[in-house]
Amino acid sequence: MGDDTLDRDARIKLSIGTADCGRNDGQFNKPMGLAFDRHRDLLLVADTGNHRVQVFSCGDDDSGSFVSKFGEKGDQPGQFNNPWSLAIDHDHDRILITDCRNHRVQSWSLSEQSLLSCDSCHGSPCVQHDMLDMPRGIAIDKHHHRIIIADYEHDRLVFFSLVDGSFLFSIVGKQGSRPDEGLYPSGVAIDHDRHRIIVTNGDSQVQVLSLTDGSFLFEFGSYGDQPCQLSHALGVCIANQGRIIVADYYNSRLQAFTHEGHHISSFDCGTEDPVAVAFDERRGLIAFTAGHRVHVIGANQWLADTFTWRPDLHRYAPSWIKQAVSTMTMIRSLVDDSSAMSMIPNELLFEIFSHLEAPELETPLDHQHQSESATITSSSCDRSRKRATTTNKKCTMM
Repeated sequence: MGDDTLDRDARIKLSIGTADCGRNDGQFNKPMGLAFDRHRDLLLVADTGNHRVQVFSCGDDDSGSFVSKFGEKGDQPGQFNNPWSLAIDHDHDRILITDCRNHRVQSWSLSEQSLLSCDSCHGSPCVQHDMLDMPRGIAIDKHHHRIIIADYEHDRLVFFSLVDGSFLFSIVGKQGSRPDEGLYPSGVAIDHDRHRIIVTNGDSQVQVLSLTDGSFLFEFGSYGDQPCQLSHALGVCIANQGRIIVADYYNSRLQAFTHEGHHISSFDCGTEDPVAVAFDERRGLIAFTAGHRVHVIGANQWLADTFTWRPDLHRYAPSWIKQAVSTMTMIRSLVDDSSAMSMIPNELLFEIFSHLEAPELETPLDHQHQSESATITSSSCDRSRKRATTTNKKCTMM
């Protein structure tokens, strides 16, 4: 079965998939990209080796149940060849997916999961710019209404209009070892509060660029296995307070840094090597892909204050917290104004209840049986082991 470090880690809220790769619904073959749909409580996963995207329920009252899937292997519109990363564009109700080995980006309806368009294709006149070559990471710049794509083989970031997909400009890496050289972008994330782009280069550095024009600001990281050292940095996301979370692949861990690049903490993944990482700002969840599985770390279970209650988030609270606060409010209205209970604000109640375990609900036997069956289903796929030589800058699968 392999290492069970993550299975024994109490900080993991849920795990999806099986240790061995599979093609059934809810199973993966080297999943890469992740994205939370905060409006629908969904988690979307780029099931790279199976050339499809799978969608899972990720609300407070469920455990990562399979919802739907779309895509199949091929090079026609609506087909994939190693989908790598995805980003959700809520303003236009769509999902943007980098179709790595088809050298393009595809756009799918978020609500209907139907193909909308296929842009940046080899040999296609749909956009007027140089062709993409092995695109990896993708992010949406909501401030300037742009799409930013890690065009890995061309060693550049490419900026497109979020409105019509037209090419805007690109930032090309340069040969050398200086901080602003050798970009080779793999993962891309945006710190909207500080107007910055965070880029992993698939090696051992993280670069921080200006969101306005892509100019170099600073970088951090070096090769190694100590804190703040990286070995094949891939996925990246931004959590609360601008903290940067990096999938440190060959070191089999996640690393968290301050917005200034100072190391905060590491999350051990055992022998499962993390590729992608995503953050759900509404509930403070951190999801990552490792091996042939997707894991979700519970709010505040690894990094403090990944989830903090704010008045605008109260409507997203689990139903049991809403009922508890409502009951407390009713009791408080009946007691004397001078009592301690009458002086507890609702904001504090939400904060207190958010740190408590949700009450266990009895699971119907038939539903329990289905869940157990889905968990143990596995295919006979042979697992490949890591540490293959990756000296060339190619978009090969790990």
